[in-house]
Amino acid sequence: MDKKRSAVYKKSSAGDIGTRKGIKAYGRMSSNQIRDELVKKNLRLVSFIVSRMAIGLPSWIDKRDLISTGVIGLIDAAKNFDPQKGVKFETYASTRIRGSIIDELRSLDWIPRTTREKSKEVEGVIALLVGRLGRFPTDGEIATELGWDMDYYNKILDQISGTTLLSLDEIIATTANGDTIKRIDTLKGKSDDPLGNVERKELTDNVAKVIANLSEQERLVVALYYYEELTLKEIGMVLKVSESRVSQIHTATILKIRVKIRSMYSGS
Repeated sequence: MDKKRSAVYKKSSAGDIGTRKGIKAYGRMSSNQIRDELVKKNLRLVSFIVSRMAIGLPSWIDKRDLISTGVIGLIDAAKNFDPQKGVKFETYASTRIRGSIIDELRSLDWIPRTTREKSKEVEGVIALLVGRLGRFPTDGEIATELGWDMDYYNKILDQISGTTLLSLDEIIATTANGDTIKRIDTLKGKSDDPLGNVERKELTDNVAKVIANLSEQERLVVALYYYEELTLKEIGMVLKVSESRVSQIHTATILKIRVKIRSMYSGS
């Protein structure tokens, strides 16, 4: 966790309770007491995640509703958390909170059909150019192939930014045995299935290879947003561009990653 985020949780964190050491220390507490403590000490995590997921959401979506949904995900995480897996509670809870919020957004079906169509159109052109060029295309090349000027292209990126939200229950790959791998499976700790662990590692390695082939600016946005957990405004300060421009770069980057991963597992 980066220093800035650590400061946010310095007073509110559950400390070691989300680790084997912490659970042992709370050994004389009941399971319900441990669950309630985990929830109480991580409520700020929900607000933090909601604030980061607000990219591209329309103004009519009430963040308070998303926070309520995120709290349900937090409670579910506290109920099902197993410290023996060797994963810190905050890491585990973050995936469940984000998944609950995304599923709620998808149930609202708030993305207009025309926006979804534009997203598919851009993805189709990215796939076409990747095959033609043997590399990721630049934004200018994508816009030219679409017959759009850059202003219109960036406007469309702003509109489709919400479609880059990733559902944790989305199936992203199929194993040799025909079993499906959901996105959340790649975030879990090791399981008792050696073959499944190998396939998940392969998928993770492939994602890393795809990211390595992005432009320097795109890799930096991915690193700062997903690993350093900076906000779009903070990333904009690092790159010396507007928050809106960072959102556009993020959207285009996620579309490129999505296209490449899909092609790798579809055999196209």
